[in-house]
Amino acid sequence: MELSGIIQRGAGKGAYFMQVDWVVKQCEKLLSMTPFPGTLNVQIREADFPTLDAFFLKTDFELIPDDPSFCTARLKKVTVNGVAAAVVLPGEEVRIHDTRTIELIAACNLKKRLKLGDGDTVTVSDSKNHETSCNC
Repeated sequence: MELSGIIQRGAGKGAYFMQVDWVVKQCEKLLSMTPFPGTLNVQIREADFPTLDAFFLKTDFELIPDDPSFCTARLKKVTVNGVAAAVVLPGEEVRIHDTRTIELIAACNLKKRLKLGDGDTVTVSDSKNHETSCNC
């Protein structure tokens, strides 16, 4: 299953979250990668809205905070234009984007690795059909 979308400028909050000690440790354990300190925000194209819920029906892991001031977040392993990544689905109480915008993490800066910028199109694919290594 695949989704297409357009890279959007983020709010900068993903960079903070991806550097929190317990988040880094759980990403290393669950995804076998140290996450790049930031997220790639992608607004899913309208034609893929009908399959969006089905794409995220099953996730792979859950980040569980050791600090009650944080919420949990579900993770789904994916690839972005063939590069291993994961979608972070934070709890609705802290979500800053609408449900059509997803946040992706990887072991590298995805924009630089893919040589893309805001406004460019990417394809997000279920990782079960692709290489799952998170090395960039």
